[in-house]
Amino acid sequence: MNASPRKSTQADSPPESYEQAVVELERLVQQLESGQMSLDDMLKSYQRGSTLLRYCREKLESVEQQIQILDGAELKPYASDRSAGN
Repeated sequence: MNASPRKSTQADSPPESYEQAVVELERLVQQLESGQMSLDDMLKSYQRGSTLLRYCREKLESVEQQIQILDGAELKPYASDRSAGN
């Protein structure tokens, strides 16, 4: 529970990147699943997790829109090396 002060300063700050948000989300899930948090800390972690999840979803939607623009608004199916015949 020593991380509580750090969490309170992070709670309102947006993540620096999608990758950082995912790492923080994974850490929050581990802490929540450990069962070693107070109820107040669990609520704060849940709220932070919701914020991070929303950020990640918005970031993915933004990237998808950019890809659609680059591909002429037509998403193409992903072709791995194996399915491409290599």
